[in-house]
Amino acid sequence: MGQVSDTTPLPLPALDGGPHDIEFFFDPGCPFAWQTSVWVRRVVELRGIRVGWRFISLKFINEGNDLPEGMLAAQTLGLRYHRICAAARAQLGNEAVGRLYQAYGERYWYAPSSGELLDRLATSAERVDPAEIVAALGLPTELLAAADDPSWDTLIRAESDEAFRRTGPDVGTPIITYDPPTGNSLFGPVISSVPADDDQVLAFYDALRTFADFPGFSELKRTARAPLDLPLFAD
Repeated sequence: MGQVSDTTPLPLPALDGGPHDIEFFFDPGCPFAWQTSVWVRRVVELRGIRVGWRFISLKFINEGNDLPEGMLAAQTLGLRYHRICAAARAQLGNEAVGRLYQAYGERYWYAPSSGELLDRLATSAERVDPAEIVAALGLPTELLAAADDPSWDTLIRAESDEAFRRTGPDVGTPIITYDPPTGNSLFGPVISSVPADDDQVLAFYDALRTFADFPGFSELKRTARAPLDLPLFAD
């Protein structure tokens, strides 16, 4: 679970294309954020909501925690991709971040693999080629240099801190702000599978808006859940 860092969160620059209906804080290596993002993209198609894509780094929020080597390796690769996304936002805007995130997830989560789960995650992350993604999306190749540029980390840390400032500590990813930046922010929804029926897709969104729009609401939770419906997690 994430903790807010000891530093005071920096004011976040406004995202282009606003106002947004939601701001979606993601890490490219979080399967729950990915499943939720797939659902959100379908809501965009059906309802036309506007999404602002922001960063929350598993690498940074787990600093100081004793994590398995494979998980650390995957989170480091995720940070490198975050830097590319940050550079793309600065040069091309919010939409480019959404496209980069989608392209990464489509290559990462749907590749069947074998072995222990943490090894599968690390191997799949290594298999994703940012250069191939940038070329496939027709984006400038100079964005790739950002992967090795830690100057982007100030922004990524600031957005990670802001996500937990909005929700409070001891939550995870994804975090969504409704009617940002002052609307209610919630951890989740955490979904193992994406609704297949469009009516359910929208009903789910409308139900969450009902909860999010009530300022006194903070949490619904269960820890028993179905297995993630992603090939990377298949036995």
